[in-house]
Amino acid sequence: MSDYSQAFDLPGPWWAAHGVSVYAYDQRGFGAAPNRGLWAGAAVMRNDLDDCVDAIRAKFPGVPVYALGESMGASVVLTALASTRALRVTGAILVSPAVWSREDMPLLYRAVLWAVAHTVPGLHVSGEGLHILATDNFPVLRRLARDPLYEHSPRVDQVYGLVNLMSQARDAPLQLRTHTPILFLYGGNDQVIPASPTKAVAQALGRRATVIRYPKGYHMLLRDLEGPARWADILGWIRKTDANVSGNVAGSR
Repeated sequence: MSDYSQAFDLPGPWWAAHGVSVYAYDQRGFGAAPNRGLWAGAAVMRNDLDDCVDAIRAKFPGVPVYALGESMGASVVLTALASTRALRVTGAILVSPAVWSREDMPLLYRAVLWAVAHTVPGLHVSGEGLHILATDNFPVLRRLARDPLYEHSPRVDQVYGLVNLMSQARDAPLQLRTHTPILFLYGGNDQVIPASPTKAVAQALGRRATVIRYPKGYHMLLRDLEGPARWADILGWIRKTDANVSGNVAGSR
């Protein structure tokens, strides 16, 4: 939510140097994508992800393809796995997935959000004053504060749409239509998504998911000061999954 493809400017080149090509795109309504600032809808986001995966498969036939999503992006990936047109990927990587559903929120939060979203949907809101720390990497935070493509004050109807998506992601483990291997990463210091629903989703995924909790990790796990160790964990899981699925190691592509 509010971020864009620049979120992978640190791990992307590192993975590429280790044999895994990385393609990142701005989700519709964010970054430099069309209709910036407007909520496109979860179904549209899932269709865009499907199209991206299909395009990469067509360009690189026979090469394993993984879908990695962070926060809201992870919710898009998770719900895409549970959709009627299940995502055609070798594996899915969920980083700090946004799974804080409406049912997990206090009644007051739900009531206020519904009322504001249905009366002044274009109202812009921000997280100023909440004192939420998204990462311990302060140079990254300072860069985002100056980044014109990072959305600093989303519309309230975008927040409402995000809550709808998070609610779908919260229920997705019980609706999964594939046996796609999943890597589930979250931080013990995540101040954006509460621990309770995160743990509940990780447990609901059961044996199909490899779950790693980083005690010192914040919401932006891949951009934390300890990010490089997590990039290596993801690379190791990709290589292991490649070997299990096809007998080929990702680093040998």
